[in-house]
Amino acid sequence: MINSQQLIDLLKLDVIDESTFKGYSVTIGSPNVFGGQVLAQALHAATNTVPEEREVHSLHSYFLEAGNLEKPIIYHVANLRNGGSFSTRRVTAKQDDKVIFIMAASFHRSEEGFEHQIEMPANLSQPEDLNSWEEMAEKFGEFIPDSMKYFLTLDRPISFKPVYPKNPLQPKNLPPTEFVWFKLKGEIPSMTNQLKQQILTYISDYNVLNAAFNPNAKDYSFGNTRTASLDHSMWFYRDFDFDDWMLFSAESPSTFGARGFVRGNIFTRKGVLIASFAQEGLMRPRKK
Repeated sequence: MINSQQLIDLLKLDVIDESTFKGYSVTIGSPNVFGGQVLAQALHAATNTVPEEREVHSLHSYFLEAGNLEKPIIYHVANLRNGGSFSTRRVTAKQDDKVIFIMAASFHRSEEGFEHQIEMPANLSQPEDLNSWEEMAEKFGEFIPDSMKYFLTLDRPISFKPVYPKNPLQPKNLPPTEFVWFKLKGEIPSMTNQLKQQILTYISDYNVLNAAFNPNAKDYSFGNTRTASLDHSMWFYRDFDFDDWMLFSAESPSTFGARGFVRGNIFTRKGVLIASFAQEGLMRPRKK
């Protein structure tokens, strides 16, 4: 995938019946299906079963098995409730009759109410002053491992610019935080709010566990640690557009017992808080 339209095409599902859908996969550099893809496709399936004036306000999910990139994923949506203001759905994702993922999502019709939000982190470098993953690989490719270079240069529809890039040749322990600017590539087509939420869900599974690894960065590497997303939750607030850079801001309160927990927020460049997320991930040191 090289642009936003190809990402949109990935999230579209074949309709088997009114509650069952089929999706396909594209690698992001790992041998298994990307968790963000399953999240976004499951949300797409659930959205197709609720009244169109209702939009997702929260989702909570568990990754149960690694997904096979070569096999389609079947999403079944269970209608748990349609109330006067809220609709609740449960999505089960399967490959070969094996459940690989489950999600509960709640949808809400637009209402007026009280409002406040926290401030976006201040004094961060702006995207124009930072290198993207591709630019980092081009500048430092001869000094970084081939596996990392492959990951950084893989075609993807999103550009990422970390505010505090790490030096893999001189790893050092860092605070348990992560700040990354991101932006869709290519021409941005007109989108419904529901589609924008699905794309944001896809993006939200990138970069998450970095905040949990940072305090032990001197000892951690892709080669000596097994990692995987265990669960993922999101809360959606205000409308937004993908016409400018957005900020992924994460912190990790704790890492313990081969699991790391991360929570964070997503802001527009103007500082509008549009979503929050939380994830626990596997961080298991490999035995020598």
